[in-house]
Amino acid sequence: MEFSASHPFYTHFEKIYGARWSNLFAALMKSEQQVARQNSLSPIGDLQTKKWTVFPQKAELPGCFWIPTGETCQPERNPDELLDVYIMDPASVMVARALDVQAGDRVLDMCAAPGGKSLVMIEALKEEGEIFCNDLSPERRERLKKVIQQYVPRSIRDRVWVTGKDGVQFGLKEPGSFDRVLLDAPCSGERHILENKAAQEEWSPRRTEHLAARQYSLLSAALLAVRSGGRIVYSTCSISPAENDEVVRKLLKKKKDAVKLLEAPLGVDGERTEFGVAYLPDHCGFGPLYFAVIEKS
Repeated sequence: MEFSASHPFYTHFEKIYGARWSNLFAALMKSEQQVARQNSLSPIGDLQTKKWTVFPQKAELPGCFWIPTGETCQPERNPDELLDVYIMDPASVMVARALDVQAGDRVLDMCAAPGGKSLVMIEALKEEGEIFCNDLSPERRERLKKVIQQYVPRSIRDRVWVTGKDGVQFGLKEPGSFDRVLLDAPCSGERHILENKAAQEEWSPRRTEHLAARQYSLLSAALLAVRSGGRIVYSTCSISPAENDEVVRKLLKKKKDAVKLLEAPLGVDGERTEFGVAYLPDHCGFGPLYFAVIEKS
């Protein structure tokens, strides 16, 4: 798809990224590299016998195999009728692992659809604990339910709750009740904007400002919902600093001693930002994805 260098979207991010922007823009226009992540909740066959090619897994991505660009991977059913692999951005795996979910935790995935990160956390709970997979959108919530049904055994689904609340309600009505909260916040999703002409025509910097205000509200609610000593991971698939580090900066400034910024784990080809880690496709071939790790004091 052709895209004008005079478009406000292009010039806006050119000011932010400077000389790097042309390469980052070109990378965003390409298909992102993905991984096939094994479903450890179901009997696993040998993925190397698949008809599609896989690259060796990385230490930071256990159970994940790289799918070469241009090749496809079709999940297949195991003997228990659950699907064997989930296709996802490798950065999403690392974000879910950064929450450090432990067996027995009570977990909230505040904006959970389509569900790949939820699966990572469900597996980490092992035989104990529970997770609330929330999404406000009815359409996205139906997709989330389908993913859970396709990948999670019935015996474990009893501890997986799919809800449809505005995420802010968890902070208001269930304060201090979760050990871990993942907020993969609604964001600009610039890669998707470049794939959608209507979205390009509607885009303006004001949209980012509105989203940043919503993201801060949700992050504040996550802070209320998590217990003292509990952990929050805040993430977006945006390249806009206003939706990433600046949202975290606002929380640290306003909540002061109530929050502690933890060092986000730097996985495969990640880049340190002021408060977190970013995965940008001109550097690593996947993403974009940003995340920061916060502990409630």
